[in-house]
Amino acid sequence: MDVATTVARARAFCGALPRPLGFVPTMGALHEGHLELVRRARAECASLVASVFINPLQFGENEDLATYPRDYDGDRAALDAAGVDVLFSPPAAEMYSADFSTSVNIGPMGSAYEGAVRSTHFAGVATVVLKLLHVVGPDTLYLGQKDAQQTAVLRKMIRDLDIPTRVTIVPTVREADGLARSSRNVYLSPGEREQAPSLHRALIAFRDAMRFGASKAEAKSVALDVLSKQAALDYLDVVDADSFVPLDALRAPAFVIAAARFGTTRLLDNEWIAT
Repeated sequence: MDVATTVARARAFCGALPRPLGFVPTMGALHEGHLELVRRARAECASLVASVFINPLQFGENEDLATYPRDYDGDRAALDAAGVDVLFSPPAAEMYSADFSTSVNIGPMGSAYEGAVRSTHFAGVATVVLKLLHVVGPDTLYLGQKDAQQTAVLRKMIRDLDIPTRVTIVPTVREADGLARSSRNVYLSPGEREQAPSLHRALIAFRDAMRFGASKAEAKSVALDVLSKQAALDYLDVVDADSFVPLDALRAPAFVIAAARFGTTRLLDNEWIAT
């Protein structure tokens, strides 16, 4: 596996790879969810690039940039073993010069749900992914379903800006008890880890109640009975899969989405509504 820490070096490596070229962007601290993206891309593409870059633009004030999990040596070994051809792992100064000031405004989709809680988050995500796409030039971008709103934001950006990259969404990888794999799960205390799977159970309860004719308010009440009393719910809703506009009834394609805090750890989850 070749490793590039500069834009110029990454472009040289990526430009020499056989096509089609797949790309998996990450912030490191890799877990089975990331590796499932890598396996999917490896199976479908002649060449594969991954990035490890903790993007400062997507962290707001009082968020966990300084303490975000880091395991670069372990990440590099895991990506090499999984068959990645090129790893791009630039320092922040390589991606953002001292006078950097340009960002992507994704519009109303970026101001709801996660965007309402973290006002600068999606501008930071869209900006770094746009830069990475320009560096790598992939045929297919692989993203995880767990961050459903983020995938919708990036798909819209790619459509709006006519970027010649296909997006493939890979289903969420879960623990045996239903908890979605996330780098932030390491922050959970033992007691919080025991309670955290209730978020997914609440999503299922909300979805099933609406399927049987409950209103959103009624379905949310059912879900809150399932969610751990130790959790602080940020939101629970059903939205159109492409626009992320809230829906009054289940209809495909859609997501049931939720976010909640367990102690100081904020977890996201969703359920895909295909039919």
